[in-house]
Amino acid sequence: MYVAVKGGEAAIANAHRLLADRRRGDRSVPALRLDQIVEQLALGVDRVMSEGSLYDRELAALAVVQARGDMIEAIFLVRAYRTTLPRFGYTNPVDTGAMQVERRISATYKDLPGGQVLGPTFDYTHRLLDPELAAGAEVETPAQRPVEPEAMPRVSAILAHEGLIEADGEMPLDHVPGDITREPLQFP
Repeated sequence: MYVAVKGGEAAIANAHRLLADRRRGDRSVPALRLDQIVEQLALGVDRVMSEGSLYDRELAALAVVQARGDMIEAIFLVRAYRTTLPRFGYTNPVDTGAMQVERRISATYKDLPGGQVLGPTFDYTHRLLDPELAAGAEVETPAQRPVEPEAMPRVSAILAHEGLIEADGEMPLDHVPGDITREPLQFP
């Protein structure tokens, strides 16, 4: 059974004030700054930017704060904001064989040229909460090895060279990619 809600604009305005009050929390605790969120919750900021399709760390951090940490809501906020922006271009595909590698693991090709690189990962953590984080413990400096700039070809390129998979096709230089945020996909 549906019951009509009364109160109109005044009720909605008060709901917004209640939300802002809950978002702020205890006034004796310093408010979060966007730079803290960008630097210390980087994976959350990256997720919001990626799924919101807008590369702007500060806006993603603002969305996280506005959404009270709810990443799904933050993504919706960024997507809604993105729809108000003009589309002035598009990005070219990244040549992943030329980028700096921080993590590279392949289950399909064990003996990668340059080796497997574990990098920063949650894969081998015990998934236990770390009470030292709550105590503000200092972070230990990770071991570093000198890195020589060397090519890291994509695994798909290696397998294509060996004739195990079909090579990537070439796009014409004048090809303009479609935008599914503005034009829906057409199915046969």
